[in-house]
Amino acid sequence: MEQKTFSMEVGEKTLSAEFGVLAGQANGSVRLQFGDTVILATATMSKDRREGMDWFPLFVDYEERFYAAGKIKGSRFIKREGRPSDKAVLSGRVIDRTIRPLFDERMRNEIQVVTTVLSIDKETDPALVAVMAASLAIGTSDIPWRGPVGAVRIGQKDGEFTLNPANNTLEEYAADVLVAGTDGKINMIEAGANEMSNPDMHKAISLGFEQVNEICKFQQKIIDEIGKEKTKVELTTPSKEFAIEINSFFEEQGLVDAFYTQDRGTRDEKMGTIKTALKEFLEEKYSKEEVPARKAEALLLFENFLNKVLHDRIINDGERPDGRKVDQVRNISAKVKVLPRTHGSGLFDRGETQALTVATLGSPGDEQIIDTMEVDEKRRYMHHYNFPPFSVGEVRPMRGPGRREIGHGALAEKALMPVLPSKDSFPYTMLLVSEVLSSNGSSSMASTCGSTLALMDAGVPLKNPVSGIAMGIVVDENDNYKILSDIQGPEDHWGDMDFKVAGTKDGITAMQLDVKIDGITPQIVEEVLDRAYESRMQIMDVMLTTIGAPREEMSEYAPRIIIMKIDPDKIRTVIGPGGKVINEIIDTTGVQIDIEDDGSVFITAEEAEGGKKAQEWIKNLTHEPKSGEVYKGKVMKIMDFGAFVEILPGKEGLVHISQLSTQRVEKVEDIVKEGQEVSVRVLEIDSLGRLNLTMKPDPSKKD
Repeated sequence: MEQKTFSMEVGEKTLSAEFGVLAGQANGSVRLQFGDTVILATATMSKDRREGMDWFPLFVDYEERFYAAGKIKGSRFIKREGRPSDKAVLSGRVIDRTIRPLFDERMRNEIQVVTTVLSIDKETDPALVAVMAASLAIGTSDIPWRGPVGAVRIGQKDGEFTLNPANNTLEEYAADVLVAGTDGKINMIEAGANEMSNPDMHKAISLGFEQVNEICKFQQKIIDEIGKEKTKVELTTPSKEFAIEINSFFEEQGLVDAFYTQDRGTRDEKMGTIKTALKEFLEEKYSKEEVPARKAEALLLFENFLNKVLHDRIINDGERPDGRKVDQVRNISAKVKVLPRTHGSGLFDRGETQALTVATLGSPGDEQIIDTMEVDEKRRYMHHYNFPPFSVGEVRPMRGPGRREIGHGALAEKALMPVLPSKDSFPYTMLLVSEVLSSNGSSSMASTCGSTLALMDAGVPLKNPVSGIAMGIVVDENDNYKILSDIQGPEDHWGDMDFKVAGTKDGITAMQLDVKIDGITPQIVEEVLDRAYESRMQIMDVMLTTIGAPREEMSEYAPRIIIMKIDPDKIRTVIGPGGKVINEIIDTTGVQIDIEDDGSVFITAEEAEGGKKAQEWIKNLTHEPKSGEVYKGKVMKIMDFGAFVEILPGKEGLVHISQLSTQRVEKVEDIVKEGQEVSVRVLEIDSLGRLNLTMKPDPSKKD
């Protein structure tokens, strides 16, 4: 391809797309630059179909490169970058969720989209640029696709909205909303906010949508000018005769009634029986060579059949598979303190979805150190989400968290962040782990609700409790639609949207939108947010009935943290040479000590006595004696002219022989011995900082 460069202004920066220079063997590639952030995106498609497959094989990879930020990652022994960070996984998911709905799901050619970060500045979010780079790589390639897509971030600060706020200033913003979509529809949202009102959130999304449309128009001009002719790939398209035959089979087998069985277990059993019968039907009727292709076509017809049933029944009759009304939330129950020795626990049930969330409180030193291409930071609040196979009645290997687990955990984490107490008022590190014990849709929002329960049970003083809901939609070919509250599994799978909204009574804290259609309009977004608020408040009522406020007392098994403030110049005194002093305190008292540069000292103790002892030890180490103060000291050394007494760790003063008694003293040994404990008063501190002590009574104090 001939080298071409295109550019447009987005806010105060230039978005520049360069083609025909890098990665020429991919079906499509682009070098996209925004500020000093540069992304290489490639799109590649296999030449042949994968026969017998019943899903669309799209693979999206977001590749971080530490050289992009001028960093060398790793230990002294391993420098090669390995598994992707959580941030990279989440960025890859953002790209995937944006581009996937615009492919024809009947495609069976493997497609891989790789976005590689070549350079980053501190102001531009590379994930944002990667979404647009992926769009241009696919759009200008010969891969069939219904793009392009654009993406922008909208920030809110002091009531004002900002387009693409600087990445290194996001902590200053009350909201950070990533909006992506086509020219006319929104198809992906990722948002975090500090209890943002519905009207403000809708305004932010609408502002982003306007800019997305402009970016899509810019991309479309590029595609029209240099884009390759789209390849005509073979789609999984059953013949009309085969479709009639299989659909008749489904009718005879009672697939509609099975699908609309309210109990999930019974429904899955009935539908599984029909699938088994379908397999036997195909094996009996077709040759061994024909069966794989026929099975793939039949499974596509199975999906299409249920998709049509769901849409028709909900659009025409408002009839959902489990019998609920479109705005009805499933039965909810909540419990706290369900585990005896944990610091806090909450069990949240919504229909057949059940999440057990456990809160663990730790010391400030338990913070997680985040070392990524973009930032180096510490995280004092973490949420881990586990989705074991038994939660959906399946058997499969358990090999650690995948993209889904990382994504759902990050969403639940984002939902609670705005309501956590500050470190100054509550210095604990908080780890929340959600175990999804049963799932039939909306498990991430169940985990969010479970987190609120667990934190309140642990005595964490949340500013406001948070609840979450997953909203859905079904849209027909005439753009008629019905919004669904609290979607469950079938409505997520065969419906057209999964729109998760979490927040407090005062506003939204986190939001995530995925669609299976081209997108939705800002008007629909506004309706969804209003309906979601009503549903969230219903859920909140149940949660607050269970536990109305954070417990005043933490669990007896949770550690206690004592906060001290010392002169920063005294930090080295507490630590000692090579850490000798602080390690002695820790070993003797059994506590954990964390000291910050501003002189803040956090003593984390399992036993109250150990904490008090460590606190007193540090006080003594850092205390500056003053004239008139009385101490109980230890005689360390005896000289002819007096005795040296240690009054604080590492601090000695001299009791001159004339100050040992009110009577004349011939020999120091007549009054004190080495190792003896004595009561002394600071007489004065001389110009060299030396302490002069006395054992004589204080004349200013009379009996």
